[in-house]
Amino acid sequence: MVTRFAPSPTGRLHLGHAFAAKVAFNFSKNQNFNCLLRIEDIDHTRCTNKYTLEIYQELDWLGFDWPLPVKVQSKHYYDYAKAIKNLCNLGLAYECPLTRGNIRDGLLPINKGTIVKGYLDNFKDGNSKPNITNSIRLDLKKSLQYVKDQELTFIETGSGTENKVNSKIALMNAVENNKPDPIIARKDIGVSYHIAVTYDDHYQKITHVVRGYDLYESTHLHVLIQKLSNWRTPKYHHHPVLNNEYGDKLSKRGLDTTIRSLRSNGLTAQQVLDMATL
Repeated sequence: MVTRFAPSPTGRLHLGHAFAAKVAFNFSKNQNFNCLLRIEDIDHTRCTNKYTLEIYQELDWLGFDWPLPVKVQSKHYYDYAKAIKNLCNLGLAYECPLTRGNIRDGLLPINKGTIVKGYLDNFKDGNSKPNITNSIRLDLKKSLQYVKDQELTFIETGSGTENKVNSKIALMNAVENNKPDPIIARKDIGVSYHIAVTYDDHYQKITHVVRGYDLYESTHLHVLIQKLSNWRTPKYHHHPVLNNEYGDKLSKRGLDTTIRSLRSNGLTAQQVLDMATL
């Protein structure tokens, strides 16, 4: 049994991260259980090495251990690009010049011509920080037609019992309601979270994805990407997220809840972990 804790170094870890780490690292008492640490830093416009170093320091201070080496996503842009190129080769992805603002204004992609040539030329090695001319979107309608009668389901264990969830229903609803096709390669970073996370879960042989319930809806898309890429779908455990006194999800802007600030105020690691409770 293998899961992962996968923070993004866009700011300092806070109590919400401590809670999520507790759930992931203590997910199973099985002797063969491993929780990997993954640094999800593909967004080079926001992630910094400073915060990556702090992730290691804070998790170590809290008492968590993880196997080495740590998977650092920014070292693997080319791997993600190959996964995207595969979807392009299947005729299921297309270039889209529209911004999020354009989409909010009601514009929808018109030209869904498939990208085949030149995409991988932007990725000279696994360490590059590429930019592409336009974003690349996955054509949901074509993708659902491609998988036809194949099952698109995942096992959810978040309720304490195993329930089979049909992702095809949610994806078909998105198509029927003219929801924008999902971006699988951002213009500014050349890849996307959806591709990187599903590729890594496949590559690292993750058997159980343990993450916050705020990512539950993304799982439907991830199951589709896994099916299109011939990757196995792991089981999922979506846990509640830790909220502040106003009911809002804790964010990295809330400096009073960062592990660094709590440490500086004299709290012990155990006290912080005790605070990181629903």
